[in-house]
Amino acid sequence: MGVEGCTKCIKYLLFFFNFIFWLAGCVILGVSLWLRHDQKTSSLLELKFEDKAAPSTFYISVYILIAVGAVMMFVGFLGCYGAIQESQCLLGTFFACLVILFACEVAAGIWGFINKDKISKEMIGFYDTVYEKGVALPLQDNKNAAAVTVLKTFHEILQCCGRGAVDSIFSSLTTNVCPEGKGPFHDNCHTKITELFNEKIYLIGIAALVVAAIMIFEMIFSMVLCCGIRNSPVY
Repeated sequence: MGVEGCTKCIKYLLFFFNFIFWLAGCVILGVSLWLRHDQKTSSLLELKFEDKAAPSTFYISVYILIAVGAVMMFVGFLGCYGAIQESQCLLGTFFACLVILFACEVAAGIWGFINKDKISKEMIGFYDTVYEKGVALPLQDNKNAAAVTVLKTFHEILQCCGRGAVDSIFSSLTTNVCPEGKGPFHDNCHTKITELFNEKIYLIGIAALVVAAIMIFEMIFSMVLCCGIRNSPVY
């Protein structure tokens, strides 16, 4: 059995898009692993204070992205092989996998949109808790010394200090928790935390949109090719 004419063109287009899809899966898997092990975010998200860990909501989206990247690589290979072999069974399985993957991506996108500000707010809340104990009574006891250590990690990684301009100047003049180099004037950490996680979430959003666009084309092409194979003459 072989397809001819426009359907043959669809076959090679589907193969091309599947190859791109497989490459996109590789890229997404690589980016998600980088996001998981990025020194800035991982250093902050691994912090602990008084048995309270930094919020890990960000990692949930990263783990979803890792799973999506791995599945995309498998599905992309399945689609390439199904297109070349002109197998209705493989193309049908490929289409079903795409529908499931697309539905999961839409669900993850909705979850991400709802929680896009939650990640920054949770981390800011964690920072404020540590800041209040580390700066208010920095020399009182070992507990406050632990808070100062966590604060210094925040400040050195993000090159910021305090929750605003007043906090920044106060902390620089009365404690040693602020990074060196700017005197009493530093960017506030609320802004820096928001910028850091918004940048990462923006990356995830772009990747999801690109993948969704490719998947829509692939679903169309796979169905057209499957119908073409069914209607093609047997030699």
